[in-house]
Amino acid sequence: MAMRMQRRAASVVLSAVLGGWAGNTAVRAQEPNQAAVIRTIDAAVQNRYQTVLGFTDIERYQVFRGSDETRADAEMTARDTYKKGAGKTYTVLSRSGSGLVQKFGLDPLLENEERINDPATVAQSWFTSANYEMKLKPGGVQRLNGRDCFVLAISPKQKAPNMIEGTLWVDAKDGSIVQVEGVASKSPSLFAGTTHMMRQYVQIQGFPMATHARAESSSFLFGRTVILIDYSGYQLQLAPSR
Repeated sequence: MAMRMQRRAASVVLSAVLGGWAGNTAVRAQEPNQAAVIRTIDAAVQNRYQTVLGFTDIERYQVFRGSDETRADAEMTARDTYKKGAGKTYTVLSRSGSGLVQKFGLDPLLENEERINDPATVAQSWFTSANYEMKLKPGGVQRLNGRDCFVLAISPKQKAPNMIEGTLWVDAKDGSIVQVEGVASKSPSLFAGTTHMMRQYVQIQGFPMATHARAESSSFLFGRTVILIDYSGYQLQLAPSR
């Protein structure tokens, strides 16, 4: 049970992520307006939800224990299918490694992702001002992964295992997410240690889609555990442009 709860800590944090001066002289010359940036973020999230009717992608999961990240204890490849109004479903394409890690780590991870993306509750985990207190960090526009970004400190308005306390990078042009990094605001069990996570995004057909994620947790029972996820092969279905 303890192992399952620790693995689940990392997976829950996963079902719902640097710098340098950049941009033109006019942008750098003054600090951006915080309220305007937050409105842009909210609009970008809503536009993505309204426009992306569905997608599929291939996701590769690797689990490492201890200090060695050269050899995974378990791996899994799955196809993720999302449909607006229906949520996510996963089809496992391949597995290898520890059966225990598969059963108590990777399978619950997919289950948690499906649960977080339930259409009835998915909006509660969005990175929006309805769910998070957001505050611009000083420094103006910063460069990350080749993109000009605003950087915000985020804190969830309600503590939950799938809510992140940390830092959000958004594209300075349209407010779309570029990266999020932080810790789970609440541990799902007494057995699980603090879970640190990061997730990166790229623009695909004009919308931010995850490309890489990492979650690291530690407990006195099981030590250090790292889960890596790589996303590829996106196929998007978009609403007709008006």
